Amino acid sequence: MFVFIGWGVALACVFGVFVAHGGNISVVLHALPFELITIGGAAAGAFVANNQPKVLKATGRGVAACFKGSKYSKTRYLELMALLYDILQKARKEGLIAIENDVESPGESALFQRYPSVSADHHVVEFITDYLRMMVSGNLNAHEIESLMDSEIDTHHAEAHAPAAAMTRVAGGLPAFGIVAAVLGVVNTMGSVGQPPAVLGAMIGSALVGTFLGILLSYAIFEPLAGLMEQKIDESTKELQCIKTTLLASMQGYAPQVAVEFGRKVLYSTERPTFAELESHVKGKK
Repeated sequence: MFVFIGWGVALACVFGVFVAHGGNISVVLHALPFELITIGGAAAGAFVANNQPKVLKATGRGVAACFKGSKYSKTRYLELMALLYDILQKARKEGLIAIENDVESPGESALFQRYPSVSADHHVVEFITDYLRMMVSGNLNAHEIESLMDSEIDTHHAEAHAPAAAMTRVAGGLPAFGIVAAVLGVVNTMGSVGQPPAVLGAMIGSALVGTFLGILLSYAIFEPLAGLMEQKIDESTKELQCIKTTLLASMQGYAPQVAVEFGRKVLYSTERPTFAELESHVKGKK
């Protein structure tokens, strides 16, 4: 919703001021379809040539996610930390072996089923269960598991960042493709140099629309999308960091209530529940 609002404001201001100053919008509209095909086609071709198929698919999913609200809310984080608390509390009371079945079959686990918004996220469940499994095995210490977590989070971030980087490269190339379209328009104009000045002026004006359109698409449309994709990637990484901090605190001997407090502190302040909210939620789920 906010993406469309932002685009609407940007385009309304650009074209509105142009018309208000006496600009002939018909010249822009006449050239617009041809310039869009030239610039858009060149950008799309370069985008496909520059990226692997997996990045192309991920970019499509990333762009679609930009038009949806964020799933990383205070409610989700409360559910996540309540799940971690329940798992760690069970392991503390009954031993790590007691959570083995929950870890091996999270889809059938009563603990995971109590928190559907979190258990529906396959990647988060896999991240939690993988490291709980290592904790149950007892073969790795906290420092070794922390190193593995950091490596996996870095890999996740790099993989998730590829679509945003691809979109940024497209945004960076659009002004150049606009210049290409403008140069072609000038070449076409020079081939009609014998035409009356009014005709040549219209042709030059149409050619300059290419430069204008390339810059506008870059900085008003594609660059904001790339920035929004990066923000959403950071949100998903922050959730993994919360899980990592909580599990490591537990491995270092802290009680489950303290461990989830460690995880809570990692979250962004806008979505981070207060200590009282977390405590109340955990107690309410018992």
